[in-house]
Formats: sequence, structure tokens, C-alpha cells
Amino acid sequence: MNEEEQLYAIALSRMTGFNAAMALQLYNTLGSAQAVYEHRHDIGDIVTDATPHLCEVLKNWDDALHRAAAEMDFVTKKKVNVLTLHDDAYPQRLRECPDAPIVLYYRGSTDLNQRYIVDIVGTRHCTSYGQDMVRRFITDLRKQCPQVLIVSGLAYGIDICAHRCALEQGYDTVGVLAHGLDQIYPYRHRDDAARMVGQGGLLTEYMSQTEALPNNFRQRNRIVAGISDATVLVESAIKGGGLITCRIAQEYGRDVFAYPGAVGMPYSEGCNMAIRTNMAALITSAQDFLEAMRWQTVSEKPEVIERQLFPELSDEEQQIVRLLQQTNDLQLNIISVKTNIPVSQLTAMLFQLEMSGVVKPMAGGTYHLMM
Repeated sequence: MNEEEQLYAIALSRMTGFNAAMALQLYNTLGSAQAVYEHRHDIGDIVTDATPHLCEVLKNWDDALHRAAAEMDFVTKKKVNVLTLHDDAYPQRLRECPDAPIVLYYRGSTDLNQRYIVDIVGTRHCTSYGQDMVRRFITDLRKQCPQVLIVSGLAYGIDICAHRCALEQGYDTVGVLAHGLDQIYPYRHRDDAARMVGQGGLLTEYMSQTEALPNNFRQRNRIVAGISDATVLVESAIKGGGLITCRIAQEYGRDVFAYPGAVGMPYSEGCNMAIRTNMAALITSAQDFLEAMRWQTVSEKPEVIERQLFPELSDEEQQIVRLLQQTNDLQLNIISVKTNIPVSQLTAMLFQLEMSGVVKPMAGGTYHLMM
């Protein structure tokens, strides 16, 4: 993505006051942040949901562009990647969400579109039981499914336990922050964060000089949920950020799991309630999780569907194959956008390719090229 579009995307995020849903609607309706700028005087005619106040605010971009220019200097000096919605590196799963940020800031070494991604969340006041469950889950998951990205929020308790266990097991792990990349909160996790940049990464929607305010943590939970295939809750009080992440994941149509705890224990009440109300499915091990998600494990042999040696593919089917050869494991809507094939037609074609043994549907609505 060119730097000019990044500049306008940063400015637009600031001008909409981090009202992600409205920023996303503006972005999608007009096709780019720069286009929003170019139509700044007639936004109300194009986006009927835009309030009179927002239409007035969007007429003057001077201050926002000045601040965005300063942010561009910061990201250049600190080697931060700016990801806008149309960037290939932008998390595909998050892009599907109705309140996805139009711009993300990322420092790291891992692919945010890995085949399998799971977030692990829970209380900041975890017990030894919670720590043990996280450790067992990640250790056993690593043995059965080596290629998984572990996501959490770098907070005290379950979050940092998940990050540290992932690092120990050789997993990449990404921390989603509630502030800018010019600081680490809590500060005592700075050494963990430094390791994660080389074995995972740090991700945020907030520009530098943004403090870790309470509302920011609630906002960042949607990124934790949206970037992942599934959410695993390990210890939670009856109210807490982990439960907020689970609710958001459920709204996004993602899978949600929880470890049960002892009845009456304060940091088990949230998990037990989530299971009781069917917000989350009960798991007691990584094996339970893998079976529910149907992720391919090292003990399984890939399904081999008998097919012709040289299947006769149409021009459009060959176009799909060429795309998956370049970037495998893409979701249906991404394939549709990149091939310009309507979803209704594409669904039938992918089914035919599956029957021919050319592609295989995977978790998260992705398609894997078998050839």
C-alpha cells in the first residue's frame, strides 16, 4: 500500500474518533481513505448514515493530516508496519468483521494470516490452576498441531502466561495492545514483548502517544477475537475482559471454548457461566479443542481424494488454482475479490474442485490447494 493512502487512513481513523464501524463504512463505500478525503465536502450525500456532526468534522483534515504525518515519521524510524484494509498482510479474518480497524500498526516477524490462529484469554488474577491449564493446553497443542499462532493481550495473568508458554514451546505469539507502539503496558512485560517481536509480534490500532485507557482495552478485545479462528477462556470472574472477548467472538461467528472450574471459586464463575449459557463449549484439553475445530494434526494423514492425474480445468478454475499456488489457504470472499468471480458461482466451482481432489475446505472457511 502506498504511503499516501496510509497517511489518509491514519488521519481518517483519528477524525472518526476511533468509531471503527463508521470509519469502515466510509472506507468501504468510497473504496479508500484518500477517496473519503476527496469527497470530504459531500460525504452526507454518499454515506446516508453519516451524522451531521461527522460530515462537518470531515470537511477539515488539516490537523488530522498533520498528526498523521508525524505518525508516519514515527513508524518509519521505529520500523513499524502500517497495514490498511486493502493490504495483503492485513489480517483476513479481522477484515470480515463489521467494526474492523481501517489501519493497524504492527511490529513483528510472523504472518497474521496463518492457517490456524487461536486466542487465549482470562483473568489477570489467575491461580496456579489457570496457569497449569494454559501450560498443558499449549504444550499438548504444540505436539499435535505445530503450526498455530497464539494471540492474547499481553496483560497480567492468563495473557502473559499464554505468551510465555507459546515462546517456550516455539510457537509464534502476537500481543494485541491497547495503546501505541511507543510504550509497553504493563512495563514489566517489556522483555516478553521484545522476544515476541522476533517470534510473533505486537499489534495495535492506536497510534503513538496513545495511553492505555480503560476503554481502549475493551476496544482491543475485538481485535483479539477478530484475528482468531477460536477463543479459549481460561479462568474468569463473572465479569471481565475475557468474557467480553468471548461475547465478541460469538458475535463474529467464531468458535468459543472455556475450561470449567470449581463451583464457588471466584475466578471460575465466568467460565462456568459461559459454558452453562452455551456461550462457550466445554474443553478439558488441547485434544478436546482440536477435535472440535477439526484441525489437521501430525498424527493424521491428509485426506487423499482420488482424482485424475491432469484434471480438466476451465479457465476460471485454473485462475483459482493459480491464485492458491501464490497464496494458499485463502477464504472464500478473498478468492472472490482476487479472481473477480461472484461468490455464488465461486461456491459451486470450489465444490467441484473439492470433488476432483484439487482443493480442500479447511477451518475458518479457507480453501487449501492439494496439488
